[in-house]
Amino acid sequence: MGGRRLDISTRALVMGIINRTPDSFYDHGVTWEWGAFWRRAAEIVEEGADIIDVGAVKAGVGPEVGEAEEMDRLLPAVEGLVDRFDVAVSVDTWRAPVAAEAFRLGAVLGNDISGFADPGYLPAAAAAGASVVATHIRLAPRVLDPHPVYDDVVGEVYTYLRHRAARAEAAGIPRERIVIDPGLDLGKDTDQSLALLGTSETFAGLGYPLLLAASNKDFLCGLLGLGINERREATLAAQALGVTLGCRVLRTHFVEATRRVRDMIAAVLEAA
Repeated sequence: MGGRRLDISTRALVMGIINRTPDSFYDHGVTWEWGAFWRRAAEIVEEGADIIDVGAVKAGVGPEVGEAEEMDRLLPAVEGLVDRFDVAVSVDTWRAPVAAEAFRLGAVLGNDISGFADPGYLPAAAAAGASVVATHIRLAPRVLDPHPVYDDVVGEVYTYLRHRAARAEAAGIPRERIVIDPGLDLGKDTDQSLALLGTSETFAGLGYPLLLAASNKDFLCGLLGLGINERREATLAAQALGVTLGCRVLRTHFVEATRRVRDMIAAVLEAA
């Protein structure tokens, strides 16, 4: 990622989430004001994040946020994070022009939940020497998908990610800069997300770093009947399982706790 070369053979990377949105599904805009944003960013770094993932448009349904508004929200955050902290900065955007500007300001990872729907995304990342996340989504960001249907959710997501990763390589992005994400909750119901989590070894077998974005997701509610502020333990359990099955990037709201889970499992794997 950028000038960093990170060994993920046994130790997963912790990706801390911070939002420049007033309507995030989890925090409902707690870091929307700049003072709160910078305080949380400093906490994420202090708690041991390897990556900060910053986004300015929520993935779910909500008021329209145009490209110019997304840039106004996101780019000062990227510039400030790069200037203030010695940590890799990821941008959660599916728009190529936004990603390109973020890369110019020093972001090193493009976390695109659309599966590279914007044809300019991969060329922008390749030109900047950035890494990318190829994510499976059934429809598109911000489109309601309440009843997703698959004949074989694991097989279909596997094929999709293999094709998206191949597209990234064809665009000039080396394999070691390509991360894959099965996209839990993104056009999946509870059972489908659980099936994907439980078969993480299958996706890790594709040979790319595997990202797990389970933190506070709705499938935890569907499984255990948990409210949005009751999903910490379930998140950590999902992360622990994911790491043992090959996940090597953990996108999380609970940075310190996730780091402790990561370190414990790494110690076991390194001692084996």
